[in-house]
Amino acid sequence: MKAIRVHEFGGPEVLKLEELPTPKPSKGEVLVRVHAIGVNPYDTYMRAGTYPLKPPLPYTPGSDAGGTVEATGEGVSKVKPGDRIYTAQTITGAYAEYTLALEQQVHPLPERIAYKQGAGLWVPYGTAYHALHHQAKARASETVLVHGASGGVGIAALQIARATGLHVLGTAGTPKGLELVKREGAHRVFNHRDVGYQEEILQATANRGADIILEMLANVNLSSDTKLLANNGRVIVIGSRGEVTINPRELMSRRASIRAFTLWAITPAEEADIHAGLFAGLENGTLRPIVGKELRLAEAARAHKEILEAGSAGKVVLIC
Repeated sequence: MKAIRVHEFGGPEVLKLEELPTPKPSKGEVLVRVHAIGVNPYDTYMRAGTYPLKPPLPYTPGSDAGGTVEATGEGVSKVKPGDRIYTAQTITGAYAEYTLALEQQVHPLPERIAYKQGAGLWVPYGTAYHALHHQAKARASETVLVHGASGGVGIAALQIARATGLHVLGTAGTPKGLELVKREGAHRVFNHRDVGYQEEILQATANRGADIILEMLANVNLSSDTKLLANNGRVIVIGSRGEVTINPRELMSRRASIRAFTLWAITPAEEADIHAGLFAGLENGTLRPIVGKELRLAEAARAHKEILEAGSAGKVVLIC
């Protein structure tokens, strides 16, 4: 099989396409024929060696894939060969034509959802669901501001929030992104490149502020986020690429809070809740992963460059 391998931490150029033996599933394992792979920002940080989790070298990147069950190991009863599935982490890495996963790491993919959409499920939609329901404890009728709403996690958050009765505000930085954010659930959209857009957000809430802010780039926005919160508001930090200075008095005066998490630290109960919620949304059509760009597996290095560029609009996936 063909697979991407990383033999040393570094830039996108360390992603090498190689021929490897196709793995065989052992007890409790599933061999997945990968049709599409989701590229996530954390993949780039791990490849660079800057992520808290450093896999032993060499390794194949990736946790998210859409595909079919090729074979199962002893004791596997949840799935059978031919089943359509998406992965939520893998054993051997998703950037490959085949990947091994534990039985509990594969989940059913409804017929209405394409494999390339399934590749954009676990990290984006799992993150958004966890942020809204477990961290923010969002309630219908609350107002949520989604920063960077045209990206994979942002789109997922828009769809989940709109489906559960929240008033949704979203930001993006390009006309295409703003159009996408509006189409996928935002009641109001704002261009975060415009001077004074924060004041427009406050005006849109009648100067009350947002109950919840989902923050994808905390090192840029967190300081101003604290001024956009309503009383008892919550900022949920999903992504950050550096340090930031804030004024705690902005939180104190609003009885507000900042919370942060990584998806890898969720509990088994939270994970079960996430997958049940995602499957229901996929089945009833309220959750619709948006693929913004499709590249070949051999173009993984290009994907790692482009996913960090400004102006994202949907999910970047690699096609096998």
